[in-house]
Amino acid sequence: MRTPRTDPPGAAPARPGRPRSAAADTAILEATRAALVEQGWSKLSLSDVAARAGVARTTLYRRWPGKSELVVDAVAVLFDELELPDRGSLAADIEGVVHQFAGILQRPEAKTALMAVIAESTRDGALRDRIRASIVDRQKRLVLEGRARAQARGELPATAGTQEDGTDDLVFDVIAGAVVHRALVSGEPVTAAWVNRFTALLLGGLGAAAGRVTAP
Repeated sequence: MRTPRTDPPGAAPARPGRPRSAAADTAILEATRAALVEQGWSKLSLSDVAARAGVARTTLYRRWPGKSELVVDAVAVLFDELELPDRGSLAADIEGVVHQFAGILQRPEAKTALMAVIAESTRDGALRDRIRASIVDRQKRLVLEGRARAQARGELPATAGTQEDGTDDLVFDVIAGAVVHRALVSGEPVTAAWVNRFTALLLGGLGAAAGRVTAP
């Protein structure tokens, strides 16, 4: 598992002087997720989070200016745990990361926090931008790693997909959208059989896209 970040994504930069405490950051983010599960978005307060984490309110306010920023970072560190496994083929790699993603979404703190910030972001443009920067853009690294690895294996042509043509963004949207919908919207289990069918469908689309890129 990836070593936890010492500086949560998007958190306010530390002020000169007293160094930031990684332990305090971790305690605050864990307390935020626990409070969300118990109380929901509307009742969540920074004062309560500080008390749960065992830190002074000033400690929390120095790090996060408001509830939205705090909750996004509490979610983001969970998805930082995602890694693209090297299982020998692009199909197996995709299946591995999809299973990881679905596993995180099944955790009550991840499910509650993610649904809360998504709902709130529909009426808060700044929050939507923060979600994009702290969660979406950060996790697109998995698509870039997967494409580069598949090209090195010869599974995809060197010309297949670039950040400039939008293919990487589309692949990320398809994977994230399908898994989130399956796990959180329809509430259906993300089984091995479903992951296998989904991966086959995704790879069929990638093959078609690669054919268009390489065609004369």
